[in-house]
Amino acid sequence: MLNVRRMLLLTEAAERGSLTAAAEAMGMTTSAASQQMSLLEREAGQPLIERLPRGVRPTPAGAALAERGQTIRRELRAAQADLESFADLDQGTLRLGSFPTASASLLPLALTRFRRRHSGVRIEVRAGVRAELCEMLHTGEVEQALLWDYSWSRLDDPALTLTHLLDDPTVLVVPADSPLRAHASVRLSDLADQEWIIRADNHPVADVLRRSCRQAGYEPRIAYASHDYQEAQAMVAAGLGIALAPRLALTSRRSDVRLLPFASDVPAPTRRVLLARAQTRPATPPAEAMARVLDTVAHRFAASGLHRTQLGAVRRG
Repeated sequence: MLNVRRMLLLTEAAERGSLTAAAEAMGMTTSAASQQMSLLEREAGQPLIERLPRGVRPTPAGAALAERGQTIRRELRAAQADLESFADLDQGTLRLGSFPTASASLLPLALTRFRRRHSGVRIEVRAGVRAELCEMLHTGEVEQALLWDYSWSRLDDPALTLTHLLDDPTVLVVPADSPLRAHASVRLSDLADQEWIIRADNHPVADVLRRSCRQAGYEPRIAYASHDYQEAQAMVAAGLGIALAPRLALTSRRSDVRLLPFASDVPAPTRRVLLARAQTRPATPPAEAMARVLDTVAHRFAASGLHRTQLGAVRRG
């Protein structure tokens, strides 16, 4: 196969009419250029340039090869421009993974900010449970993913690089007219006689409820198993029971429920929200930019009062 760099040297020589000028354009000495041209002629099996008293000119075979070299040079320059545009975040695709509560809270604001700054980057989002998202990271289906863990189920995967974005505390969801509202904070041990709304299908929050209540000394009495947080809020508003939920899951709070914090001495679980990527794959410029945006958004959620119980939604902007 013909050497591409030597073909480019031939193209420069044919255009400039001088091997010395071509050598200068290619960043090599005239002696090295002469050597490379001889090697190319050996690869081609025939002469490619005629050496004249002043300069050179291509043979018919050399002219044909130099024309091909022009096409190759254009494509290489286009490839370099593509790489530079990716580095400048002018184009490309960023594949993200996310879980539902992050997709309904952190991610929309992050996407809005990212698109405002880097409109040329296409973004694809894949949703899933934690195990599915980890698998997507390992296979390269997504470049980075929003994940979560609790103290008893820490993500311990040496193949992933984890960045802690936010601590997401557990809060108590009660009806708007609940007598519990009279308390500045509540203790799980004082809720043993309550009926509970739980998440169905072995949802992690169902595990949070059972673990928390058992640690407080009782088994929770389940009145309803909901399939999403809006459904859970509706059942709480109807007076069927109370519920536990991560605060991040309740940025769209119904007006007929209230969120109460737990007392500081109560071991109510706090969920960590994490950004993960595969260690073996260096982050692309779009991924690095998104990581910075997510970090800023996470800090804004916390600073804007996300974890204060009466906040209905984080202000946009």
